[in-house]
Parts: sequence; C-alpha cells; structure tokens
Amino acid sequence: MSKKTKIICMVLLLIVVSVAAAGCGGEGNNEGNGDAEVGTLVFADAGWESIRFHNFVAGYIIENGFGYETEVIAGTTPVTFTGLRSGSIDVYMELWRDNIEDAYNEAVANDEIEVVSVNFDDNAQGLWVPTYVIEGDPERGIEPMAPGLTSVLDLPDYWELFQDPEDPSKGRIVGSPPGWAVDEILNQKVASYGLDETFNYFRPGSDTALASSIARAIERGEAWVGYYWTPTWIMGRYDMTLLEEPAYSDELWEDGYRCEFPATEVTIAVRDGLSEEAPEVVDFLRNYRTSAELTSQALDYMMENETDEETAAVNFLKENQDLWTDWLPEDVAATVLEALSNE
Repeated sequence: MSKKTKIICMVLLLIVVSVAAAGCGGEGNNEGNGDAEVGTLVFADAGWESIRFHNFVAGYIIENGFGYETEVIAGTTPVTFTGLRSGSIDVYMELWRDNIEDAYNEAVANDEIEVVSVNFDDNAQGLWVPTYVIEGDPERGIEPMAPGLTSVLDLPDYWELFQDPEDPSKGRIVGSPPGWAVDEILNQKVASYGLDETFNYFRPGSDTALASSIARAIERGEAWVGYYWTPTWIMGRYDMTLLEEPAYSDELWEDGYRCEFPATEVTIAVRDGLSEEAPEVVDFLRNYRTSAELTSQALDYMMENETDEETAAVNFLKENQDLWTDWLPEDVAATVLEALSNE
C-alpha cells in the first residue's frame, strides 16, 4: 500500500469513527466532542478552596457529560482574570467582582468576557472574631473577653487583647495573603479607620496559613481578629461574628473603603467566544447556581474527612442530585449520574 493510499484510508477511518461517535452520543455531547477549536477547557484557580471546589464540580460534569477535557491554571486574582480577558483561560467559576471592580467592568464593557451566571450571592466578608470573644463560651469555661466589641471602630479599645506577638506595643489584625485583590482594600481600610495607630496589619503567607491561624486560636480559646469570608470550611465549622462597619455607600467606599463590603454577587464568567464554540457547556454554566451555605458545608466535609476538593466535589454531586440535574439536559444528567455510580 502506498503512502498516499494509507493517508486516504486513515482519513476515511477517522470520518467513520467521528460519524459513529456522533450517532452514539447524546444530544448534549456531539457539539463539544467535535469542536477542535476548543479542545481542553481551562479553568482559573485564583488561590482559594471554594473556587477549586467549584472547578471540580463543573469540571466533572463537563468531562463526563459533554466529553471535554479540563485543566486548571493557578495564579493570583489579577493574573487569572487577565488570563480570562486574554483568552488563555476559558472559565472562571468564582469572580468576586467588587474586589476587581474596575477591571471587571472594563472587561464586560469591552466584550472580553461574558458573565453567564451568579454562583452565589449570600456571602459575607470583612473582619471577624470568634463569637466567644464577645459572648464567652460557658461549655469551654471561656468568659467574655470583649463584651462591648460589636464594630471595627471598637477595636482600639481592645487592642491589647489581640496583641501582636512580634510587636507587643500594638495589636494584630490578620489580613489577606499578599497578591489577593482584597489585600489592598483591607490595608486601606485599616488606615482609613485609624486602626493603624493601635494595630499592625499582618499578611499571612497563604489561604492555608490564614485558616490555620483561626483554627489554632479557636482550639486554644484565644482572641483573634482578622479577615475572612463565606463560603469557607472555617465558617462551616466555627461560630464566628462579623464586626460591623458603617453601612455601604458609594461615597464611603470610594473614600478609602470606609464602610462595609458591598453585597457581592459572585459570578461565573467565560472568555469571549466560548458561547459560540461550546454552546452546550455555556448553557450548563448559565444554569449553575449554588449558595455560600452549601459551599461552606462542602468545604467542611473536605476538612472533616481529610480529603481534597475533588473528592468533596464528587460527594457534593452525589448528595445534591436534585440540584445539579436541573442544570442539564436529561440525557447529559443521566450520563453524569452513570459516571457517579462508578465512583
């Protein structure tokens, strides 16, 4: 057989296989499997557990329901969001829009990204303390340490309670890891409220270090104040109180972030053009909606069972079938359910 004949035979074989695959696939499968332009779908990992969890939930459905491969690019929020805008990242499962408001609005206005859904909108972020710091915990024999602490503006009265181990002349507010978009906001908040006169703003090295500092303080019954947010496993497990700030207004926010964080819709976005190249996947993402409470519970499951986000995602899919099957065409949902039955 000549080389030319071999090539023709191979082409014919590929055509036959492609036609057979399209005939056997479900209604939601064939477009994704046959789209050479898309290939592997790339998700953003901006550095925290909940976005990784949602990446695995969506990735499992996309791989098993639509036949795509998926992979993840990790980096800080600015780096990964730039990747979404430039097209090197396809899907962003947790965009905290208010932390990157200018870049977010610019990307939407320039049609560089398409916002397809709100993942959840019942989240909260700011400065927290363990509730026993204010109310005590009789079961643990902990007396109230700061019964008058309700607001961030009360913190100077209690700075010694949160003494910085590296600088005993001030308290310590544990902030965001460096590189996170919220870090600049928090640092400015501390200065705007005048807290820098009695507190040092401390940046932990990672989200793990931040969570560990809370868990360690609570296990020891010690005082702790710092940044955190929902959804997280910490909030799914521990009783924490968010310190009050002045009510949100655009004027105060633009003047040194002198108010509470605005209510945030944590959105799902895709790069420009993906809805044309993989419409069935984007339709699924349009229907994707969870809650901070559900996500916190999933992350607490991960920690309680000493497992990873991928395993937590599979457990979530098994335990919440009534939720996610409504996101999908029936045939695609059936394919994912079959894959789950083998896990």
